[in-house]
Amino acid sequence: MKKILVTGGAGFIGSHLCEKLVKENNKVICLDNLVTGNFANIRHLFQNKNFKFIEHDIIEPFHAEVDQIYNLACPASPPHYQFNPIKTFKTSTIGILNMLELANENGATILQASTSEVYGDPQVHPQNESYWGHVNPIGVRSCYDEGKRGAETLMSDYHRMFDTDIRIIRIFNTYGPHMDINDGRVVSNFIIQAIQGKDITIYGDGSQTRSFCYVSDLIDGMVKMMNNKKKFIGPVNLGNPSERSILDFAQKIIEMTNSKSKITFMPLPQDDPIKRKPDISLAKQKLNWEPKIDFEFGIQKTIEYFRSII
Repeated sequence: MKKILVTGGAGFIGSHLCEKLVKENNKVICLDNLVTGNFANIRHLFQNKNFKFIEHDIIEPFHAEVDQIYNLACPASPPHYQFNPIKTFKTSTIGILNMLELANENGATILQASTSEVYGDPQVHPQNESYWGHVNPIGVRSCYDEGKRGAETLMSDYHRMFDTDIRIIRIFNTYGPHMDINDGRVVSNFIIQAIQGKDITIYGDGSQTRSFCYVSDLIDGMVKMMNNKKKFIGPVNLGNPSERSILDFAQKIIEMTNSKSKITFMPLPQDDPIKRKPDISLAKQKLNWEPKIDFEFGIQKTIEYFRSII
């Protein structure tokens, strides 16, 4: 039985991770300041004696006896991370410093949930881990993009200076139950608009692409990365390489929800990536991991979830 800390554990991805780790008979401490996390995502875990929730902001130091740390704490959708960009940047930088210190105190392994946004609006397609990215350091998305890049820097420097046992994953677009109804990203926006019969809003002309990974596939990859015996530290892409246009995705949502919604187009936000597709060759080679969940199955599960909470 391991003692595992999950920061951001009440969020969309974090809550699924906590559930898996508890089911695998680990003692789990879920840390969340509940700014974007949702207590409802983890309420069902409170009956388990191996689960503990602590409301805490990782910008402040935290101390506990732990064997592993999954650092997921940070708003991940543009409306949320742009709401308080300075706080977002501090969470990615000061927050990871506090978690790295905790890892060193305990001799624990720490996994940083980085993001495909470190590639910015990429000039290499698909994106592989050797690509350094094309990021605007002073744009409206910079608090998140550069914050996550800075966190990777700090992880790497702690590993070089103190031999801290680190893991870095780069998460691509992920969807599934527990997504925030006000998330503001394409999957939740389109499904909610379709269910409510509202116009589906596409920013840009819809030709931009995304690759969508179901949350259970991502969680499997995260746990494999944390526990890999090869001391592979990454970074490694975790995402689904099946690429589709935003317009195609909107039409699919309308079809699957039997909605009468129409599609409307709005200007593309600043620095919004035109293409996004992971090269997962490294994940296949080092972790024996690739997504398994069929797109339509995952979307149907997500539609059912949003129908249940709207």
